[in-house]
Amino acid sequence: MSDSSSQDKTERATPKRIREARERGEVPRSRELASFVVVASGLMTLMTISASLAGGAADWMQQALTVDPLLLRNPRSMVGAFGTEVGRAFSLVMPLLAMGFLAGIAAPLMLGGWNLSGKALNPDFKRLNPITGVGRIFSSNSLVELGKALAKATLLGAVAAIYVTGHLHQIMALGREPLGPAMAHGLQLGLNCLSWMCGGLLLLALIDAPYQLWSYAKKLRMSKQDLKQEYKEAEGSPEVKGRLRRLQQEIAQRRMMEDVPTADVVVVNPTHYAVALKYDRNMRAPRVVAKGRDLIATTIRELASRHKIPLVSAPPLARALYRNTQIGDEIPAALYSAVAQVLSYVYQLRDLQAGLRTGAKPTPPRIDDVPGGEPDPEVPPDTDG
Repeated sequence: MSDSSSQDKTERATPKRIREARERGEVPRSRELASFVVVASGLMTLMTISASLAGGAADWMQQALTVDPLLLRNPRSMVGAFGTEVGRAFSLVMPLLAMGFLAGIAAPLMLGGWNLSGKALNPDFKRLNPITGVGRIFSSNSLVELGKALAKATLLGAVAAIYVTGHLHQIMALGREPLGPAMAHGLQLGLNCLSWMCGGLLLLALIDAPYQLWSYAKKLRMSKQDLKQEYKEAEGSPEVKGRLRRLQQEIAQRRMMEDVPTADVVVVNPTHYAVALKYDRNMRAPRVVAKGRDLIATTIRELASRHKIPLVSAPPLARALYRNTQIGDEIPAALYSAVAQVLSYVYQLRDLQAGLRTGAKPTPPRIDDVPGGEPDPEVPPDTDG
């Protein structure tokens, strides 16, 4: 069953699944890449301070190995002198330790990033189960890690052995040199050997980092059923539903505003409602292309004025159209007569402006009573009992 279920997981992980994995402390990590970063930073630090480090180490050895006979008779003075020499030695390697510490902190940024997860710190009593513990020991991941450790030890050991063998006569000659030059030459030989080993670590990191990314993606892979279940859970979330609803409203409102310039007339009440109508001979009835109240109504009126679309004040008709239609609907049959009066006025006004007719400016229609055009009920004022 487990094999078949793992084979069914062919889909890439969704952002939600990746986020949940990070919350559990599961991120892609490459120990080989981290080792390379730490060793490479240490190598660059040693190259930078090699001259001062060699001289300081030679001076320290001369002073540390020179024992004042008087100190041998005073144990307290010997302890103080020992502490002083330890402090001097520590100050010599302090830049190297500091760079290694910073590199160890920065290394995760190269793969996976920093991830602080409280869930990863919670006790998991399943790990105390000896059966599952044995399973983890012999799991494919453990075998891969064992193989990498053996490969690393073999590669680095071979590199060090080849270097030491090739420079054995120089290493043996260090004992015949004075302390200062011997420290400088020895440090240079060590840096060269470390450079070779750093190259080996780079090779391992270039192999391990892509493998860890592939393994992490494979571990989080999902089946088609997992995708359906996640989509169903997200769709049922009140936050997602609200976000989708707001997005749909914004898209519909933006599209509606784009249609306002195509309208023939905008019926207003005149402040609270605005309904834009369009009609041509190919339509069975006039159609609502935009509608709104309050702030949206103001925007519709401004757009209409900008595009020189007539505004007709007919409060009952504006309210009736707003209440009884949706955007894209044809107007109800009960409002045909009232809308016909509005369109007749608009056409007369348009012909007059185009010079197709002469005479006085047409009078706007007076529409006082239409079905559904009653004023909004007012909230009665509060009264003290």
